[in-house]
Amino acid sequence: MGNGPAPFSDIGKRAKDLLYKDYNFDQKFSLSIPNTTGLGLVATGLKKDQIFVGDINTLYKSGNTIVDVKVDTYSNVTSKITVNDILHGTKAALSFNIPDHKSGKLYVHYVHPHATIDSSIGLNPSPQLEVSAAIGSKDLCLGAEVGFNTTSASFTKYNAGIAFNRPDFSAALMLADKGQNLKASYIHYVDRPDGLTVAAEITHRFSSFENRFTIGSSQSIDPVTVLKTRFSDDGKAALQVQRAWRPNSLITLSAEYDSTKIFGSSTRLGLGLALKP
Repeated sequence: MGNGPAPFSDIGKRAKDLLYKDYNFDQKFSLSIPNTTGLGLVATGLKKDQIFVGDINTLYKSGNTIVDVKVDTYSNVTSKITVNDILHGTKAALSFNIPDHKSGKLYVHYVHPHATIDSSIGLNPSPQLEVSAAIGSKDLCLGAEVGFNTTSASFTKYNAGIAFNRPDFSAALMLADKGQNLKASYIHYVDRPDGLTVAAEITHRFSSFENRFTIGSSQSIDPVTVLKTRFSDDGKAALQVQRAWRPNSLITLSAEYDSTKIFGSSTRLGLGLALKP
C-alpha cells in the first residue's frame, strides 16, 4: 500500500477495533499450526450456551497463489483461491461453498499510489455486485461503496466516508446504512509508557434524531498483558484482559455488565484461548 490510501473498509477501523475487537462472551478456542512448507492448519471451536460449533481451516501458499479451505461442523465446505499480482497492483480471488452451487463469487482488488478499489460479483444467474473505492493518501482519504442487486435492479447499500490519520490519532466520519446514520469515530494514542489509547464512536440516526455513543480505552498492565474497557450510553460496561502467556498464544477474558437488565443475569462472561506453537 505504501503511502496510498487504505481500502474503504478500513475507514474508522482503528477506533472500531479498540472498542469491539476480541470481546467474546462465549467460550472460544483456536489452535494454529503453521508449516514452513506453505501448508497451515487452524482449528476453531465455539461453545455458545449449550451448542458447540467448530471448523477446520487449511491454508496453502505457493508462489503468488493462496488456497484457503474451511470445513465446519455441519460438513459445509468454504473455499477461496487468491492469486496475487496477476497484474501490477492487482489481485483476484474466487470463492465458493459446497454444496451451495450458487455461492460462487469473484473478487478483484486493485491498488494505485493514490487509490484503492475493491469489487466483487456473484457467479450466478442473478448476481449481486459490490464496489468500493478510496482515494487520497495514507494520511487523508475519501471513499465510498455501493451494492447493487441485479435481480431487483436496486441498491442494497451505499455508504461514504472520510478519514484523517496521524501517528498519534485517527479520526473518521461515515455516512452509513444508505444515508440513515452518521457515524464519527476518534482514536488517540497517548504518549505514555503503558501505551494508553482512548477511542470514541458517536452515531446519529436521522430518522429518529437519536444519538448513541461508545467510549473505550486500552493500556498495558505489563509487557504481556493488555487491559481494555468499554462504556456505552445504553447502560452497558465491558472489560477485557488479554495475556500472552507464551509467544504467539493468547488467553482473553471478557466481561460485560448491563445495568438496564432487571430480569435474568445482567452479567456476561467469556473466555478465549488462542494457541500457536
